[in-house]
Amino acid sequence: MPGRPPGPGRRRPPPRPVEVVSVARLAPWLLSVSLGGDALAGFAVDAPTSHIKVFIPPPGEELALPTPGPEGLVWQTDAPRPVVRTYTPRRFDPATGTLEVQFALHGPGPAASWAEAAKAGDQVAVAGPGGRFRLDPGAERWWIAGDESAVPAVATLLEALPPTARAEVHLEVADAADAIPLPGPARTSVTWHQRRDAAAYGAELVEAAAGFSFTAGTNAWAACEAGAVRRIRQHLLTEKRVPAAALTTRGYWRLGTMNHPDHDYGDD
Repeated sequence: MPGRPPGPGRRRPPPRPVEVVSVARLAPWLLSVSLGGDALAGFAVDAPTSHIKVFIPPPGEELALPTPGPEGLVWQTDAPRPVVRTYTPRRFDPATGTLEVQFALHGPGPAASWAEAAKAGDQVAVAGPGGRFRLDPGAERWWIAGDESAVPAVATLLEALPPTARAEVHLEVADAADAIPLPGPARTSVTWHQRRDAAAYGAELVEAAAGFSFTAGTNAWAACEAGAVRRIRQHLLTEKRVPAAALTTRGYWRLGTMNHPDHDYGDD
């Protein structure tokens, strides 16, 4: 019989079932998966760096999804629940009803394994989008930093900046050859930093933050490993005197943690 998750008063809409339309490898570490289906009718992405939940069936299992109940979503107890991970909706084309999600292959995990084996017709589901970031169209200058996990979000932000803006972008990857094009209308300089050590996640970005020269009218956005993003945030707030209102930070993942929460803003 149906089971009900704890937490009264939750009224989240059920996930949208979709299927894989196509898969493309953008770089050795980055896969683009295009998703489609009638359930994407009405889907819209209102802000850059938004996030969605992707529901992935366990290996060898069919996708089981919850249904709306009087007190929230109801899961069937006789079917294994899907793995749920958070990703950036890279782009949505309302004309074709196609949603692109990019998967960074930066370590073993159920989502990366699924993406590497994905083929047309495979079934998944998405929920969202969500996120509290809102673009300040009046910001004249941006300092942007991220690791592999943040590259899709950074791409959406650069595409949303106006031509009058200037953006200084720092991206940390495992190898210098991992760089990919990141076009956008703003005047942008992108520096790809090779990680100095396999376990030194975020060290290059912390160093880039130390070299950042803040001026009035600058906004800063950074997303990477949770510990590193806290060091970046603290440095920008205390050493560079970046106003909190002009600073957005996100811990996209945490070293040693399999499923990091999507609401980590690094401000604790």
